[in-house]
Amino acid sequence: MQKVLKSFEFEAKIVERKSHYVVYLKEGDRIVDFLNIIGAHSSLLELENIRIVKELRNNVNRLVNCETANLEKTINASMRHIENIEFIERTIGIENLPQNLQEIARLRIKYKDASLKELGNMLEKPLGKSGVNHRLRKIDKIAEELRKGGVVHAKPSHED
Repeated sequence: MQKVLKSFEFEAKIVERKSHYVVYLKEGDRIVDFLNIIGAHSSLLELENIRIVKELRNNVNRLVNCETANLEKTINASMRHIENIEFIERTIGIENLPQNLQEIARLRIKYKDASLKELGNMLEKPLGKSGVNHRLRKIDKIAEELRKGGVVHAKPSHED
């Protein structure tokens, strides 16, 4: 059987299972080719359907895992921002931040679940996701300096 398959350029393997020898093909595409050559078209279609369902399930799982990871990352960042803003409020007060940082800090506290894009759209002068992220990183940096006991000069007059 293995020699016959080899004549059709199939690399079949042989294994012994429960005192029987089994000849098998490993690659799905080669199995499909084999089923086509021997005229087992209904088996070929059934195998292809199984492969399609399996591939679809794997793609869905990949997407769900990716979305879950992104959501977790977003939630962790939001929690960090809120914690830092609350720390700044307790130490120097949000009112001592530059106006642009005050505005984003207040929105982040009020709308804890909002995305960066949503927060940006809520600003008096709407700002993109990147701009919101930049301001929140500045707030994180100020909180970090305060935790280190540093003096923060957080009230410059310029806007970002």
